[in-house]
Amino acid sequence: MILIVVKFHTKPEWTEKWLDLVDGFTKATRSEPGNLWFDWSRSVENADEFVLVEAFKDDAAESHVTSAHFQQAMKDMLPALAETPHIINTNVDGEEWSRMGELAVD
Repeated sequence: MILIVVKFHTKPEWTEKWLDLVDGFTKATRSEPGNLWFDWSRSVENADEFVLVEAFKDDAAESHVTSAHFQQAMKDMLPALAETPHIINTNVDGEEWSRMGELAVD
């Protein structure tokens, strides 16, 4: 699978509106064929930082970045961002989350 993690730093005046801003993009991406997950988190240390963890089967990420909703989201996000997002994009074996080996809950 293709695993992508992106950190978005929002301008303070956009922070509380960020999840609403990306809601349509999130819903459209989650319905794409080949999308495994598309999950947002917010930093507990920096309220203006959101982290997106997304995964796609095989080459499905390519059709994601060429989609109309992706292209529109890039335009919509731009005024809300304080800096260029930071990204990790890598291939990982499997297509689902594994259980943590170091900590098991009975």
